[in-house]
Formats: sequence, structure tokens, C-alpha cells
Amino acid sequence: MSSVILNIAFDATDNYALAQWWSQVVDHPVGADCAPGEEEAWIEVPDGPTLFFNRVPEGKTVKNRVHVCLRPDIPRDEEVARLLGIGATLVSDRRNADGTGWAVLGDPEGNEFCVLRSAAERAATD
Repeated sequence: MSSVILNIAFDATDNYALAQWWSQVVDHPVGADCAPGEEEAWIEVPDGPTLFFNRVPEGKTVKNRVHVCLRPDIPRDEEVARLLGIGATLVSDRRNADGTGWAVLGDPEGNEFCVLRSAAERAATD
């Protein structure tokens, strides 16, 4: 027997705003039934787990023990620049001169996530 991942949950003090931000990241809308001030918001990602945002009273204080890794459609460095432009922060730059590696970013509430190489970049170097 096994389980499938239904959703990936993010705790946030402003869960609706964070859901709107992630909506820009994954280019899918926040659920039509979601509204500011509600306890929950979500983004249904076709062929993937739902991104689920819980409202919590406390802010983030320590490093994530689980995080999301993104594989962009565009080159990794372009995606990192795009995400920094919409409010992400650079937590750790693990990119290498040969094009391998990844960048660790933080969303507006400090949740870490990685940006990996695109499929085309991986194919060109593997």
C-alpha cells in the first residue's frame, strides 16, 4: 500500500496574500471560493498536488524541514530573477559556474523553496 501527496501546506500569517503570491509563481489561480480573512486558501495545480495555505497567528522562526523544489520552464537564472522581482528573497545561492546547482529562495513569509535547472538545461549538461 502507498499514499499519494494530496497537497503541500504552507503556514502563513496572511494566507490569502501568500496564496496570491504563489499563484504568480505557478501561474494558476487562487481557488474561486477563497477570500481574504478565511482560515484557508488554495491553488489547484493540474497534475500536481494542491498548494494549501493555512492562516496561523505566529510568524516563521526557523528553517523549513520540508520545502518545495521548482523546475521552471525557462532557464533557472531567468526564473530566479523573475521570482526576486515579485518579492522572493535569496536565502542561499547554490548555483555553480558550470550551470549546475540551484538557488534557495524565500517567499514573502520566509518559507524556503529551491529553483532547480529547467529540463532543457539539465538535458544540455547531462
